Amino acid sequence: MPSTGPLAGVRVVDLTAMVMGPYCTQIMADMGADVVKIEPPQGDDTRYISVGPAPGMSGVFVNVNRGKRGITVDLKSEAGRTALRTLIERADVFIHSMRSKAIARLGFSYTDVAAINPDIVYTNCYGYGRRGPNRDLPAYDDTIQAACGLPSVQEQLTGEANYVGTILADKVAGLTALYATMMALFHRERTGEGQEVEIGMFEAMASFMLVEHANGAMFDPPLGPAVYPRTVAPNRRPYRTSDGYIAALIYNDKHWAAFINAVRPPWTSDLYATLEGRARQIDTVYALLAETFAQRTTGEWLDLLRRLQIPASPISSPAALFDDPHLDAVGFFETVDSSHGPVRFPGVPTWFSRTPGQVAGPAPELGAHTDEVLDELGLRAAEANPA
Repeated sequence: MPSTGPLAGVRVVDLTAMVMGPYCTQIMADMGADVVKIEPPQGDDTRYISVGPAPGMSGVFVNVNRGKRGITVDLKSEAGRTALRTLIERADVFIHSMRSKAIARLGFSYTDVAAINPDIVYTNCYGYGRRGPNRDLPAYDDTIQAACGLPSVQEQLTGEANYVGTILADKVAGLTALYATMMALFHRERTGEGQEVEIGMFEAMASFMLVEHANGAMFDPPLGPAVYPRTVAPNRRPYRTSDGYIAALIYNDKHWAAFINAVRPPWTSDLYATLEGRARQIDTVYALLAETFAQRTTGEWLDLLRRLQIPASPISSPAALFDDPHLDAVGFFETVDSSHGPVRFPGVPTWFSRTPGQVAGPAPELGAHTDEVLDELGLRAAEANPA
């Protein structure tokens, strides 16, 4: 599709697999970049991890690789490596998710790539940063969730160590890789200088977790444990109503006063009148609110809380998002034709007045654009993938 996004004209050589790197480059593609996804002849493993309309076209792969041009290149062959070097010559960004020793053995370390194209932004996506002792450890979302303390926090909240029900580490690290790459491109735009960027999933998630949980442990001497008490209070959960559940956060003093004046619960006390007072005994406050919410229906509470401008929501599900009236009104979902029929993608979550992004197209079949891309480079597909 013709691009109007803010990254129109930017070419990205995408040597990433699974989710962290492909999610980063998917957003680049939605924002107008020409993303050339390079896969080995057998394809990215993500092609095979969930249901899809055809073999090798799983839903996860199709979503995080939409709008990219896909080529297969055998980097174990000299001809394949030559093809990649030729592609790098014309690229703005090179991004990979291979281990540092593996990418170096192939001849595509930052030093190698910068010798071909000194202006390039070179982004490494790792499990752990190279400067630490864990640099060579394999990493997936589950292990990084564990390493950054997320199951520990869940145990404080629910009584049992658990992962959260989404691949949070992969996606947070992918977003971190995106903003880091964009900052390096901005620096290059100002100075002409390319550079190397590194993102470790562990470091990205440690930073993410410690936004609030660093808390009193940041100070010297420490003023408290590394935890934000409100988020791990055992009674912090959706409130059960008389006919279902509701999420509500009666947080600041204005909201609290409005709620107390409207509901007049029997447990009202000056002890809870200020945010500081409520924070000191937050689990008790949650338990008292739970008693109150159980007395009315979800609909009754929503009507009241929205009238009072207190944040509240019914409990939804991922499936329900496809029929959400707000998402429908803002045009969130975009339907794109593919060789397997229409695909309704969750679209671009940002809005630009002059350079809007869009779902750039369907995900590529394995090797779908090999001839096209290599022709642009003056090469032949057979040379890049010798039998």
